Amino acid sequence: MQTLHVELGERSYPIYIGSGLLARPALLAAHIAGRQVAVVTNETVAPLYLQTLLQSLAGFNVTSVVLPDGEAHKNWETLQLIFDGLLSARHDRRTTVIALGGGVIGDMAGFAAACYQRGVDFIQVPTTLLSQVDSSVGGKTGINHPLGKNMVGAFYQPKAVLIDTASLETLPARELSAGLAEVIKYGLICDEPFLGWLEANMSALRNLDQGALTYAIERSCAAKARVVGADERESGVRATLNLGHTFGHAIETEQGYGVWLHGEAVAAGTVMALEMSYRLGWLSAAERDRGIHLLQAAGLPVVPPQDMGPEQFLEHMAVDKKVLDGQMRLVLLRHLGEAVVTADYPREILDATLRSDYRALAQSLTS
Repeated sequence: MQTLHVELGERSYPIYIGSGLLARPALLAAHIAGRQVAVVTNETVAPLYLQTLLQSLAGFNVTSVVLPDGEAHKNWETLQLIFDGLLSARHDRRTTVIALGGGVIGDMAGFAAACYQRGVDFIQVPTTLLSQVDSSVGGKTGINHPLGKNMVGAFYQPKAVLIDTASLETLPARELSAGLAEVIKYGLICDEPFLGWLEANMSALRNLDQGALTYAIERSCAAKARVVGADERESGVRATLNLGHTFGHAIETEQGYGVWLHGEAVAAGTVMALEMSYRLGWLSAAERDRGIHLLQAAGLPVVPPQDMGPEQFLEHMAVDKKVLDGQMRLVLLRHLGEAVVTADYPREILDATLRSDYRALAQSLTS
């Protein structure tokens, strides 16, 4: 087992990474203050891992809340089911909420913990690659609104993050690829040498090689822990973690939550960010294409939806958490491994980016 730390003073917490951690009761017990525990999971994950977790929680008074699966259910109605479970079982302020599942479960359980009786403890137990390398770390919690993704929520840090890499063995290939989009992101924004490692090891990652997966998770979590420790509430450098997300969230909102997986939309959005960085003269064509090649190698879409034009993108991008004083800030790349958040770009460059022929670009890279 490897242990990393998110350094936030009194609210610092560990990230445990290893195989078989769900079956190690002491790891969880060390971060549970009271006797009550509420496990929030979904109907897909529960049959796979809930019983193992419950065995590790023997001796605690445990309530299980099993939610419907999918991004389409990341809303107020589903959030209320968590509160229903907590209140029906009379959970008090010393309860601990445990999120067992992917990013949707982690975001909703964390938001519920932030709100219930004005804040109770919670622990993240992510079971998808995307949640293990991204959403479980850093304390972003929330739900979607029909007009914008993740627009209702709170910064609320967990007491611990427990990453059992064995849970990836049951992850569908499409979900694994979606998680790789966030792994690739770290190389693009702050760790150019990591891109070379990913290029050399992408096949091993997609074949669920435990050594390769563990290394990629550790390196990704270490990068995110550094950024969160420096900028917890996204007032500066943390916003660079949203490379591809402004474009990607527009895709998710327009297409309908869950039609595109989050990582798939981020991948297509990252291609758009690479293209815009190229059009600004910050990246060479070879650097842009290197990023696109890596996303293709991960089995990810690199062409935005063909039924989305500039008008649809701009409508949704205007409802983004990085918009300040009416200015649309974007995460772009000065170089591979160096991201910036900026509103200082010519509007015609953004328009050209939104109108680019990404299908032709992708075909040129595979011919």
